[in-house]
Amino acid sequence: MKDVLDVHIHTTASGHAYSTFGEVIAAAKSKGLELVGIADHAPSVPGVSHSFHFVNFKVIPRDAYGIKIAMGAELNVIDYSGSTDLPAKILKKIDYTIASLHRECIDVGSVDENTAALIGAMRNPHVVIIGHPDNPQFPADLDAVARAAKDSGVLLEINNSSYLPNGHRAGSAENAKLMLAACKRYGTKVIMGSDAHIDLDVGNHALSQKVLADNDFPEDLVVNTDVEKFFDCIRHRNSLRPKGA
Repeated sequence: MKDVLDVHIHTTASGHAYSTFGEVIAAAKSKGLELVGIADHAPSVPGVSHSFHFVNFKVIPRDAYGIKIAMGAELNVIDYSGSTDLPAKILKKIDYTIASLHRECIDVGSVDENTAALIGAMRNPHVVIIGHPDNPQFPADLDAVARAAKDSGVLLEINNSSYLPNGHRAGSAENAKLMLAACKRYGTKVIMGSDAHIDLDVGNHALSQKVLADNDFPEDLVVNTDVEKFFDCIRHRNSLRPKGA
C-alpha cells in the first residue's frame, strides 16, 4: 500500500519523547514521506510543554525542507462528554488535532462511558482523528464509534505503537479486527499513525500495514495513500466550525 504521510509524531515538546522538531523533519524526508504531522501532547499529560507551545505555529512554514508540514496536537479527552484540554481560541491556530483517551488524564469508564467520550470528542469540529480507538484499556462499542466517525467525517487511527509485542496497549490488534469490520460496513476512513516518540519511528507503519492486510481492509478507505485525502478531511472538519470558531 502506498504510504506517504505520518501525522502522529511527538517531539521533545511532549516531555517524554526524544527527538527534536528538526530531527523529525529530517527523518520524514529521508524516508520519502510527502507530509509530516507533529502532534505533541496537550497539557493534561504530565511533563509536557505549556499551552503556549501551540499558539506560535505561525512561525513554522508548512512547505519547507522539501516536505509538507502540518502542526497539530494530541488532545486528551478529559470527561465522558468528550471535552478536551485545549480551548477553542488555541485550537483554531492549529492545523489538526488527534483526540485520545489516556489513563493519566481520565479514569477508565464503562463501555458506555468510554464510547460516549470518543463520540463526544468527534462533535468538536477541531478534532480530525480519534487516536488509538481500539485500545483495550478503554473498552468501547467500536461499531458505534465507527458509525459516528463516518457520520462526522472523523478518521479512526490504526496506531502502529499499539500493536508492538512489548507495548502497553496489548490486545489492540484483536480490537482492530472488530473496528475495521465496522469501518468496512459503514465506509469509515482510517489513518495509520506511527505514534513516534523518537525519529527512528517516524513513518513506521509496518504493524499497522499488517493489521490492515490481515483484515483485508480496502485501500480506498486509508488516507495515507494521498496527502490530499488528509487535507480534504481537515477541510471538511473546518467547514463544520461555527463562524469565527
